[in-house]
Amino acid sequence: MLSLRQQLKRSDLGQFGAVAIHRALHQEGLDPLPCVRTLGRILERSGVLDGRHRVRRPPPPRGWYLPQVAARHAELDSFDIVEGLVIKGGTAVEVLNGVSLHGGLALSCPRPTLTAKIAVEMIVAHWRECGLPHYAQFDNDTVFQGAHQFPDTMGRVARLCLSLEVMPVFVPPRETGFQAMIENYNGWWQAKVWARFVAASRRSRAQRIEAAPPRRPFPEGWSLDLKQPPQGRLIYLRRTTETGHVSLLGHTTLVDEAWPHRLVRVEVDLAAETMAFHALRRREPHWQPLLRSVPYRFPAREFQG
Repeated sequence: MLSLRQQLKRSDLGQFGAVAIHRALHQEGLDPLPCVRTLGRILERSGVLDGRHRVRRPPPPRGWYLPQVAARHAELDSFDIVEGLVIKGGTAVEVLNGVSLHGGLALSCPRPTLTAKIAVEMIVAHWRECGLPHYAQFDNDTVFQGAHQFPDTMGRVARLCLSLEVMPVFVPPRETGFQAMIENYNGWWQAKVWARFVAASRRSRAQRIEAAPPRRPFPEGWSLDLKQPPQGRLIYLRRTTETGHVSLLGHTTLVDEAWPHRLVRVEVDLAAETMAFHALRRREPHWQPLLRSVPYRFPAREFQG
């Protein structure tokens, strides 16, 4: 059989695997004819297979794209909105759900409609009760990020985070995985429904919450002043285009031509007036080099919202 394999390898078709050997033996009229699987095992025992098994790598740690979160030195609260829920009787509701990455601390707030102003009130109430995380993660819904049709726009929720020294993180559009925990919570919440599940979730995760990174106390006497210019840092997770560009805050920037269709972490530092692009790879979660840093100045204008 091994000699037949060598003949097939030099043939015009060049096919010399178990299927090709089985076909050749059938044409020669061999009886009894071994099955393809048996031929494959013979080739494997003979050490002539040149195919490679899939290399299974361990998954990256939770929050791998933020080094402090991955090292469990910082906590991250993830928020999402569940839309299109209808209570018996025809009343439509929207729900703001939240869950902390390490502690699993849950939040669910149903409302007839959710606006940025209402979201701010609910997040503030949650943080007053539970303390402040280091990071707050959102998708790109306008409730969280602000209007998309204008450049250099920062919504009410992002400004809330910066005023409390909580770093807002916005996940890449149309990407799965970054909001996996909150989306999983959304599914359980919709199946079990309302505050009963939130209370049960907190009880079941009491030990996990205790083992999570400590949360900061909510500052006394704090109030949100939207007229003050925002200060601090924002993080955007994005994927580059085929030419290595990233579109962010209404601007398109070349990151690296040698980094097409890849993930980057963009850190917008409002005080330093810079925008820094770091490479991200799930396969190598600890390798996050700086690709490029460009000047960026957030315009000083009055908040409209």
